[in-house]
Amino acid sequence: MPAPKNSIRRSLLIASAVLLSTALTAPVALAAPSPSSSPSATPPATMSSVGGARLGQPGTQVNLASGVPVLPKELSARSWIVADAESGEVLAAHNAHWRLAPASTLKMLFADTLLPKWPGAAEHRVAPSDLAGIGPGSSMVGIKEEETYTVHDLWLGVFLRSGNDAVRVLSAMNGGVEATVREMNEHAEELQALDTHAVSPDGYDAEGQVSSAYDLTLIARSGLQKKDFREYASTVRADFPGETKKNKKGKKVRKSFEIQNTNRLLSGAYGMPVYEGIAGVKNGNTTNAGATFTGVAEQGGTVLLVTVMNPQEGGSNAVYEETAKLFDWGFKATGKVEPVGELVAPRSAVQAGARPDASASPGEAGGAAGAEPVASAATGGGADGMGTALAVAGGALVLLAGGAFLVNRRWPLPDLVRRRPRP
Repeated sequence: MPAPKNSIRRSLLIASAVLLSTALTAPVALAAPSPSSSPSATPPATMSSVGGARLGQPGTQVNLASGVPVLPKELSARSWIVADAESGEVLAAHNAHWRLAPASTLKMLFADTLLPKWPGAAEHRVAPSDLAGIGPGSSMVGIKEEETYTVHDLWLGVFLRSGNDAVRVLSAMNGGVEATVREMNEHAEELQALDTHAVSPDGYDAEGQVSSAYDLTLIARSGLQKKDFREYASTVRADFPGETKKNKKGKKVRKSFEIQNTNRLLSGAYGMPVYEGIAGVKNGNTTNAGATFTGVAEQGGTVLLVTVMNPQEGGSNAVYEETAKLFDWGFKATGKVEPVGELVAPRSAVQAGARPDASASPGEAGGAAGAEPVASAATGGGADGMGTALAVAGGALVLLAGGAFLVNRRWPLPDLVRRRPRP
């Protein structure tokens, strides 16, 4: 017999309320210990309890009961989490709050922080100083000095090719790397992603730069509230402006070249099959972080978020293979397994007792005139999203009496671009 749902969920909500209230009033240092770029081989005995006490415990956390499928056996990641993207319920987790190097998954925080800043049609001419400080071996989209790009172009470079050059140009537009990193950390604190400390805007290995599977999932969930974030994250391929050159007739021409998404569950590259229902979001890989990935997928009306950090076994596809296994488990377990915690709402949403604004951000409202959404644009325009935007019904965040913050367990992802399997 499955565990009694009403009593367990009520207990979980009460526990979450106490923990969340504590997290909101306690000093940040209690929830977010000093960052370290060289974590030990084993998780700390004590980690953050944001989202629930069990999420702060080392090891695998899951409520097994009659009818609940067994977790995949061949999981080697240091940390992972499976969560319902809409309700926020954490279905299972492994070292969820272990602070590890995030690699380019940190670009989700960069995007969630900066996307509202400019309309997609805004243009910027790249100065040599814009590209200063890019680390050796960085992933690049191919931005050239003294060329002009739209903000739309730059975000395609960030999301599809994980271009550190595109990140640096957008950071320069935002007042520089230092100012951008400061805003990213402020935004992480607002999201209650207290395991996260950004040092570089692009996720390139840096001393003290850390995040966690819990935080990356929280950040992805916040980003997915933005229409433009969803569209960029679900774009498989796009045309990107090249370098201006003279043709044989001496006329200056600027051709485009195709870029493809480095998310292999989305693109099907390197022998990985496209995962059914995948809609983003971001992968990463550095020497210190190993492979990291946060994905979102929908099947049968259920939308799940899975984050996997640093698999210790397997080849170059290991992070995607383990993510796919956890997605498979999550879709089978939904409605059968009792949650072990929850993805908390942003501080401002909890304190105001209001539903997060799911409307378009300023950055997506002012794109190029007549431009189609990135994820559904015609192939001739250079994008291939293969998705259908569907509205998702949901509830609201509520503030209950008695001084404790409780979150209604639905935080919808409006118009989520839901991919369909390729023919």
